[in-house]
Amino acid sequence: MPSIERAEPSDFETTVALAIVGAGAAGLTAALAAKEAGVTDVVLFERDATPSGSTALSAGLVPAAGTRFQCDAGIEDSAELFAADIMTKAHDEPDPALVAQVATASGAAVEWLADRFDLPFSLVADFSYPGHSRRRMHGMPSRSGQELVDRLRQAAETAGCDILCDSLVDTLFVGADGSLTGVSFTRPDGTRERLGTSVLILACNGYGGNRELVARHIPELSDALYFGHEGNRGEAVLWGEAIGARLNHLSGHQGHGSVAHPAGVLLTWATITEGGCQVNLRGERFSDESRGYSEQATEVLKQPDGIAFTLFDERIAGICRQFEDFRNLEAMNAVIAAPTIGELAEKLKLPGETLLATMEAFELAKVNGELDPFGRGLKETPRLQAPFRAVRVTGALFHTQGGLVVDSEARVLREDGTAIANLYAAGGAACGVSGSKASGYLSGNGLLTAVTLGRIAGDAAGRRLAGS
Repeated sequence: MPSIERAEPSDFETTVALAIVGAGAAGLTAALAAKEAGVTDVVLFERDATPSGSTALSAGLVPAAGTRFQCDAGIEDSAELFAADIMTKAHDEPDPALVAQVATASGAAVEWLADRFDLPFSLVADFSYPGHSRRRMHGMPSRSGQELVDRLRQAAETAGCDILCDSLVDTLFVGADGSLTGVSFTRPDGTRERLGTSVLILACNGYGGNRELVARHIPELSDALYFGHEGNRGEAVLWGEAIGARLNHLSGHQGHGSVAHPAGVLLTWATITEGGCQVNLRGERFSDESRGYSEQATEVLKQPDGIAFTLFDERIAGICRQFEDFRNLEAMNAVIAAPTIGELAEKLKLPGETLLATMEAFELAKVNGELDPFGRGLKETPRLQAPFRAVRVTGALFHTQGGLVVDSEARVLREDGTAIANLYAAGGAACGVSGSKASGYLSGNGLLTAVTLGRIAGDAAGRRLAGS
């Protein structure tokens, strides 16, 4: 169990200027920003053998507004429009100031990583994600989160950051004045070490891997497949509770209604936004899939055996092949192909007549430009054409979105609203911009706050250390 203990700076034999717990996108971005701000000694603690976390399990797409990548694609966007999209999707629940800050910081952060550290970002310009009024997703060539975290790690190592892998931080030390004074961590062999620090950044994601916390805050997904990183055990939340930090929107989370089963690989939502749909084991549609993949998780889990099939066509498959995950699914023969809906039903072991009637009604709604019975608007949605494709999927919890409340410098706030001067949080450790419900998650919100708050925290930590 993560714990809090008392210790003063003088109690540590070895100290470092900046310690960062977690070497995912948030921690690595924070480290790069701190180095650029002049911090000479930066140490990141990573519980795994190599940095990965939730970033590596995602498509690695960072939403950002007003970038040159958008301009090159002829897309006009702004921080104000991005912030409005976030607030609309999250039912106006998030802190408007935080939303405005991360939306404003997003474009500069992506261009900074591209220009300063040679991360080869490009824009996903051939399809839109639910809730985004502009195409603003930026990713690596493989459209893989693993590539994003690998390139961030390489940049951090080149910048001179020390990344201690296989190092699980179990204790934070707090001084008499309430400031953070150090950490202790354990190695795989059980060896426990202590390190003093002048500034600490928590970038250790959320609590999706802690079943007790999930049952407490997201009971509807307490028995669901967890598709996030098992290391997301909620240390930031538990430490925050112990030191009197303010926590908010702990029920907020990202679900995913399209995890290939049993392959265990994310199926891109382009299969839906480009004109596909989902059916259950009865061959029937059951919801408006276009609302978003996060809220679709519970809709899929309500179906018989918690199973659905995502149906699309070869045109859509061509778009999906830019994603490494989709190419892997094809290599695993998890993408089922057939020249007709009837033959597809046979391969999927679904009732043929029912599936045919379902798909005829779905396509007719496109032709008529009308809302379907679930309220999905299908006007100008491309019709599916033979040959057809399908993937068997289930719903899952991916990561949590609530956490430590931070100020404009990403400093952790106490319950009374005052800041803990030398404690910062970013990414999944901090309260995000998705509100309290799965439906509040706008695609990319996780990496948005990882990259923007990571950079803000690293820069603020550097300025604090420079002034101390």
